[in-house]
Amino acid sequence: MTEYSSLEQIRLDKIDTLRAEGIEVFPTRARRTHTSLEAIAAFESAEASETEVVAVLAGRLRSARNLGKISFAHLEDGAGRIQLFFRVNDIGKEKLSLFAKMFDLGDFIEAEGTMFRTRTGEVTLRVSDFKLLAKAVTPLPAAKDETLEDGTVIQHAALEDVQLRARQRYADLAVNESTRDTFRKRATIVRSLREFMDGKDFIEVETPILQPIYGGAAAQPFVTYHNQLKQDLYLRISFELYLKRLLVGNLERVYEIGRDFRNEGVSYKHNPEFTQIEFYWAYADYLQVMELTEQMVAYVAEKVTGSTTVTYQGQEIDFAPPWNRLEMRQGLLDACGVDINECRDDESLHKALNEKGIEHPVDAPRGKLIGWMVDEYLEAEMIQPTFLYNYPREISPLAKSIPGDPQTVERFEGFVAGMELCNAFTELNDPIDQEARFLEMGRDYDDDDEERHPMDEDYLRAMRYGMPPNGGFGMGVDRLVMLLTDKHSIREVLLFPHLRAEE
Repeated sequence: MTEYSSLEQIRLDKIDTLRAEGIEVFPTRARRTHTSLEAIAAFESAEASETEVVAVLAGRLRSARNLGKISFAHLEDGAGRIQLFFRVNDIGKEKLSLFAKMFDLGDFIEAEGTMFRTRTGEVTLRVSDFKLLAKAVTPLPAAKDETLEDGTVIQHAALEDVQLRARQRYADLAVNESTRDTFRKRATIVRSLREFMDGKDFIEVETPILQPIYGGAAAQPFVTYHNQLKQDLYLRISFELYLKRLLVGNLERVYEIGRDFRNEGVSYKHNPEFTQIEFYWAYADYLQVMELTEQMVAYVAEKVTGSTTVTYQGQEIDFAPPWNRLEMRQGLLDACGVDINECRDDESLHKALNEKGIEHPVDAPRGKLIGWMVDEYLEAEMIQPTFLYNYPREISPLAKSIPGDPQTVERFEGFVAGMELCNAFTELNDPIDQEARFLEMGRDYDDDDEERHPMDEDYLRAMRYGMPPNGGFGMGVDRLVMLLTDKHSIREVLLFPHLRAEE
């Protein structure tokens, strides 16, 4: 049974008192005619002609000043905030007393009246009637004071603890306008991605979330069980293998925006459940995908912020095309003096690193070791948008090899502010080569190795029908939101991030 605090008990007692007086505390219906911004706009439009504007507003009570025969309050709704003016001459002594004694910050109320402008110039609702729409039993968390021009101090709810904000996002949204703005921008980002892709003649599709075989990325899956079918199923780690099946079916440009699930660590840039956009483009290669990527991200940045230049964690980031391009071999050669093209196997790469006096993972195979070198020497340096391209085949089992160099594939990753944003290939469309790579992944990697890709016979069957050459792309939408809203942690851009259980 819930244990209530003393403050909550006071509010529960008020609920009992109101009900005893025949006042419904959680009525079924509201009569709102205007949002706060609509009411203000209607008044300002009619002000010159002195036309009376009557409005019924609804929202959360965010401040209140009771001054005897009058009271001032601020009501906040999804559109903004507006002042309410209660006067004993308009509503009577009994109702004014009811408001002062029985209404609390955080309550949802309905207020009816006429719009006017106060002596200080604030557009306000002169209240002729009001009622409670929902009583807030728990006070909104924390508090901060605002001092008005006349010296009056108003107490507002606030919430600054990062952990608490993530755990109680509903409270965070209720009291922090900046949080609401972040998620409005997130919605604009997703909408803008769709606008861009639709404008390039891509069609949006939906692929299975529960999959009999996981694949398309280097990650550990979540496993579940279907009782009737008596089979294990996996929450998808990528859309890739299903989207590419559609290319076989002659849908030449497809994309999906949706959730992926990876059973991996939680960090400032990782959450087990996250949003991605992936697209696949028949008859394109990774160079064309690079151009489309920089156009897309610049388009979204301008839609959301009004500019292709944004500030992220104190650094100015310019998303305008063209982005920087850095070939992986050259980047590593410049950064640490090791030429990966001269180190074609595990032993020679370990030897080269030892000769340079570079401490490194001693048991890592060549592909993983190159990935470690990128993390160690290149990633943090790529502040401005940069495409790092031409990756080792060992960690890119779904990408096409560079002609004449079977150990290197046509793959790029996009980095911004020292963080990976996107990943793309010239996609492998040779079913014989693909089967050999699946076999290689199953043979040479342990069962718990995230680089291991299970054999997907149905995907191979689809490829055998003929898959056009194509370029594919995946981007973490959450990370793009971080960049465009200046948030350091992915938790700040997820409404309900995954967190450890409360102790």
